[in-house]
Amino acid sequence: MRQAIFSTANDASEYLAEHIIARIAEFAPTPQKPFVLGLPTGSSPEGVYARLVQAYKEGRVSFQNVVTFNMDEYLGLKPSDPMSYHYFMFDKLFNHVDIKRENINILNGLCDDVDAECRRYEAKIKSYGRIHLFMGGLGPEGHLAFNEAGSARDSRTRRVGLVDSTIKANARFWGGDESKVPRAALSVGIATILDNSDEVVIIVMGEGKQYAYAKTVYGPKNDPKVPSSYLQDHDNVLIVSDLAAAGVKAKL
Repeated sequence: MRQAIFSTANDASEYLAEHIIARIAEFAPTPQKPFVLGLPTGSSPEGVYARLVQAYKEGRVSFQNVVTFNMDEYLGLKPSDPMSYHYFMFDKLFNHVDIKRENINILNGLCDDVDAECRRYEAKIKSYGRIHLFMGGLGPEGHLAFNEAGSARDSRTRRVGLVDSTIKANARFWGGDESKVPRAALSVGIATILDNSDEVVIIVMGEGKQYAYAKTVYGPKNDPKVPSSYLQDHDNVLIVSDLAAAGVKAKL
């Protein structure tokens, strides 16, 4: 597990955006051989997306032959709902780059058959062979996507109930009102990420993520109480963080 720690969140975001741009350029994707990219939502990756958009506008990266798979989506929210992850992704990234709409994959939170939707998503990922780079974030308790404490290493895309800490953390997007936060979501599983991805890159920002960072990097391996600890079981993981998340005090 490699670590890249930066003095500010801005520096960390710039580094990770450039890392993704370099990976796409090295792969040289074509319509027949697209670059497959896993993506998260949340506050931590926003700076990365902003820099990817800027790089696209500068002509330094194209998403024309990039296929994306998002990690998760709330159950019960329309794609047009500003709180949905579908809306977030189009607002922060997809509407501003040249990605083909048919190459965007996000779980359907309004599906009639949850199990069928989860099977469809897993099959779609497998149809591309591998996810070349999967970017993720960490919840304050060490959850990965919506894989909460207790998630199994062999878990796949499924319906998950959100625990109180996740609801509390996400309430900030609903003006602090926890009653408005959906109680369930669809999420890729631990195995979906680790077994299908050539590289996993995790972005971790802010003092509130110190516990998750420490448990992920230094804690016991494969601890079901901290799903992100399963990342230690993958041979190509990069953790990108700021000093606040890494628990390192800047020297004045």
